[in-house]
Amino acid sequence: MQKPPHTTASSKYSQRHAELSVEIELHNSRYYRHDAPLIADYDYDQLMLELMALEAAHPELLTPESPSQRVGGAVLEQFDQVVHEMPMLSLSNGFSSDDVSEFDRRLHEQVDQPIEHVFEYVAEPKLDGLAVSVLYENGKLVQAATRGDGKTGENITQNVKTIKSLPLSLGKRAPARLEVRGEVFMPLAGFAALNQRQLDADKKAYVNPRNAAAGSLRQLDSAMTAQRPLDVFIYAVGVFDDTEGAVGVKPETHHAMLMYLAELGLPICPIVEVVSGVDGCVDYYQRTGASRDQLPYEIDGIVYKLNRLDWQRAAGFIAKAPRWALAHKFPAQERTTIVADIDTQVGRTGAITPVARLEPVFVGGVTVSNVTLHNKSEIERLDIRVGDTVIVRRAGDVIPQIVSVVSEARPANAHPYEFPLVCPICASDVLFEGAGIIARCSGGFRCAAQRKQAIKHFASRKAMDIDGLGDKIVDALVDEKLIHDAADLYTLNAETVINLEGFAEKSTDKLLASIGASKKAELSRLIFGLGVPQVGETTAEQLAEHFGYLEKIYTAKAEELERLPDIGPIVAQSVVDYFGSQANQEMLKRLLDAGVEYDKVVTISREEGGELPLAGQTFVLTGALSSMSRSDAKKELQKLGAKVTGSVSKNTSCVVVGADAGSKARKAVELGVKVIDEDEFTAML
Repeated sequence: MQKPPHTTASSKYSQRHAELSVEIELHNSRYYRHDAPLIADYDYDQLMLELMALEAAHPELLTPESPSQRVGGAVLEQFDQVVHEMPMLSLSNGFSSDDVSEFDRRLHEQVDQPIEHVFEYVAEPKLDGLAVSVLYENGKLVQAATRGDGKTGENITQNVKTIKSLPLSLGKRAPARLEVRGEVFMPLAGFAALNQRQLDADKKAYVNPRNAAAGSLRQLDSAMTAQRPLDVFIYAVGVFDDTEGAVGVKPETHHAMLMYLAELGLPICPIVEVVSGVDGCVDYYQRTGASRDQLPYEIDGIVYKLNRLDWQRAAGFIAKAPRWALAHKFPAQERTTIVADIDTQVGRTGAITPVARLEPVFVGGVTVSNVTLHNKSEIERLDIRVGDTVIVRRAGDVIPQIVSVVSEARPANAHPYEFPLVCPICASDVLFEGAGIIARCSGGFRCAAQRKQAIKHFASRKAMDIDGLGDKIVDALVDEKLIHDAADLYTLNAETVINLEGFAEKSTDKLLASIGASKKAELSRLIFGLGVPQVGETTAEQLAEHFGYLEKIYTAKAEELERLPDIGPIVAQSVVDYFGSQANQEMLKRLLDAGVEYDKVVTISREEGGELPLAGQTFVLTGALSSMSRSDAKKELQKLGAKVTGSVSKNTSCVVVGADAGSKARKAVELGVKVIDEDEFTAML
């Protein structure tokens, strides 16, 4: 078939190409030179994809100066330049399993293999850090450089030498000249500690670990870099010159090369795997994505590399990336959007919480349009205003948050949020606590918002678990003055409920049945559902296990409460104040009179039955249990006197490992902590 004649791009496409080029170069400069990005990575990727699509449709737009032909950013002037012996290329991106299949199909053509042949790939996490080149001569570290523009980087040798996991000497088995490539990153725990030090010193906190790592590597004083918690994983070799014959036989696969580098003492990512074909790649992507939030560092995708090195050479390169590798990106966890408004919510304790109303943006698998701004301190930290461009992050199932404000994009008419002086719901005075950081409505149960939130909390899954009593139904019941507090739920009847909008006979019966079923509850759930200030699930469980009866808590003194583990004077006084309130006592009486019953907890004291069998021991639960939920397992352990925590340390007595256990199990093994599986756990119980 004859190809259509070549045509020149219209001025419309040329203009769009020019606009995209200018915008992408701006973002390159902000990202690589200043470590202060204006947009999220996903939005940058979309700009680059649009540019490359234009160039594919109109080849005359593609020039050597196009951003699509560049790898990174320009070199910072304050560092010496290093010319890379082998260019440090970027990676082509994929965003779906179809992209992985297409990548695999092209590779079969490029290395002249039948499509039936299943390739081996090396799969590893794509770390969100800064790419570096490290050169060893005769086993000694002599030079380190950033990627820069791919051909020329910045000499950061002294700074890289401060990374404790990177050996300065490789020993006698190293080739005469070995240049390795890797990613410098900042572990999440170190990032949190660094930002706390920044804030304690009245300095600006870093936006994310990637920026913190980049800023640390670009310190002109290596002593400053040495104070930063940097780490590195090596993922490839650039130069391998074994003229002295120290190595013997050069590894023939990418994975064997990584294992050889690990033998030399170079840090390799511990979850690198060899996988088979597209199915193996996608399986690794899904498994790693599912455990992503448990990793001690941030990743934004998976990298697949053809395992055989001779086939890598046969596949070759395009202008900016190797044909034999693909970066399979995770769904965007950061996106850029606009703050359309900031309004106010009133919680069950009266806390006034500002909420940013955003132009809807799809991030981390969901559409986000509202983000809580927490308190006055958070608003001041972000310096956020209505009209601002902001970067929104959502990791896994974590509640979305605004990471930073792009102050350079602030419009002239942007205006700050001001906390109300009176409650927007009941017009009661707003009181400011904690050095003016926390704003709270003083209306108490006179405030309809507080009543609604208290009832919603009472009905929630972790409290009384009243299925079908959603937010809109509670709002309608309170607005119609059909209920005033949680006790009134048990006075509802079919005639009242069926008249609410959206209710029919079946849905009415279902809701009333769910309310009736909630009358029999665990004592800890009832205590938690009451919404006692400062009392969460764990404290509610402690109160239930210690006292056994709700009536005993009524008369407990603060001194007695403070003797319980993890209950201090503030929590103790809050419990005393709540149960000492006449209004709360009347509401509790109406609950019990309505037929609400709770399981009495049999408590064992040293006087009554000796010490509990697991007293003084600390347990950690990780992974999924088949015979019970993690919550139920925790309660069983606590009944036996054990303390259950969320992290493994040398003080941990035992770690219970379920299916798909992650880093906690590995850490337990490293620390020599006892590990048991679910069968051993149930036998122990």
